[in-house]
Amino acid sequence: MNELGIFLVGGLFLLLLLGMPIAFALGILTIGGIWLEGINPLILAQRTLAGTDVNSLLAIPGFIFAGDLMSAGGLSRRLVRVASAIVGHLTGGLSIATVVAGTFFGAISGSAPATTAAVGSIMIDELEVRGYERGYAAALATAVGPLGQMIPPSIPMVIWGVLAEESISKLFLAGVIPGILAAIGFIVISMLYARRRGVAISDRPSGREVLSAFRNGIWALLAPVVILGGIYGGVFTPTEASMVGALYSLIVGAFLYRDLRLRDLPAILLRSMRTTAVIMFIITMAYGFAWLLARQQIPSEISTALLSVTSNPVIVILIVNVMLLILGAVMDTVSAMVILSTVLMGVGRQVGMDPIQLGAMVVINFAVGMVTPPVGYSLFVGASVSGLRIEEVSRFLWPFMLVLIGVVLVVAFVPAATLWLPGLIG
Repeated sequence: MNELGIFLVGGLFLLLLLGMPIAFALGILTIGGIWLEGINPLILAQRTLAGTDVNSLLAIPGFIFAGDLMSAGGLSRRLVRVASAIVGHLTGGLSIATVVAGTFFGAISGSAPATTAAVGSIMIDELEVRGYERGYAAALATAVGPLGQMIPPSIPMVIWGVLAEESISKLFLAGVIPGILAAIGFIVISMLYARRRGVAISDRPSGREVLSAFRNGIWALLAPVVILGGIYGGVFTPTEASMVGALYSLIVGAFLYRDLRLRDLPAILLRSMRTTAVIMFIITMAYGFAWLLARQQIPSEISTALLSVTSNPVIVILIVNVMLLILGAVMDTVSAMVILSTVLMGVGRQVGMDPIQLGAMVVINFAVGMVTPPVGYSLFVGASVSGLRIEEVSRFLWPFMLVLIGVVLVVAFVPAATLWLPGLIG
């Protein structure tokens, strides 16, 4: 690695250790790099704008806005009620209902922090009232957040599809089975916790109560059917689906449920715009940094060095997963994917991994990073919603982390887990 490579890679780790926000660290290092190399700054501007001028990235603001509208419009609350009606009477029923609600909402929002916020704001207090420790309730809400990145639609899957130039629809399907496996693991933990703590079992709801919950939540339940059915039915693209989801959420929340007031729209839109702006700013800075790395052939050097350690594909994949889990715990998902995409795709080709399986493995690894200290976004959201310190929530997270790591290993070494469903659409 030459001097510029050492400056870029070493500088990134140093600035992250000093606590600088990732987007600013990437921007400063990129500007410093082009100054050291004497590159015309206009080239950098052209490269970064070209990297973000991709139609598929328009799905990001669409899904973010749809998720915010669903939370404000009462769709998430009704999904929780439906989940409670289905499984609330089982051992650990309310905890299981939290997992089911997180799975439902993940099939709408595409975002881990949004799923944690939507489910946690409703369920944490209720779980505590029913006899669950508040730290456990917050950890559960935090853990279900990554389901929003596994269950389609998924914002990180959109970003990886753009980076790798792979089918976003197939990447969406690749996350379904891993997401279901994670949800099943969380349900098992919920039942074991409830038995150990002696949590009281709720009465079985009457048929009328179940019917009432479904009738009241039918429009919320139809949201993923409309979004995903439209994509896989060939009616619209994932980008168009995000806009359809936002329009559907607006109509249902404002005119059918009437929980969403039209005068609240500017504030909701502003919140979605802020979230989108942060993500796109990170992507822009990361594209510039990644272009400079590629110009110095650093990704190729890293790939070669990694493969020189061993020629055994199993060991290589394990090393890659460990690296992704570590980076996911200290780096922003978006910037890490942009910076590492060239390296990871090169390694994937060398070990013979299918590009769709590779994409699912990368996204799910970073989904685990969303709940991992010190900078897991879902962890911060879970702590904020519950009013607890991060360390109090983290104490209850380890069994959920073990489930998520187990899912990562299944994705890495059982190709059918990610390729069977995409194979059905050709």
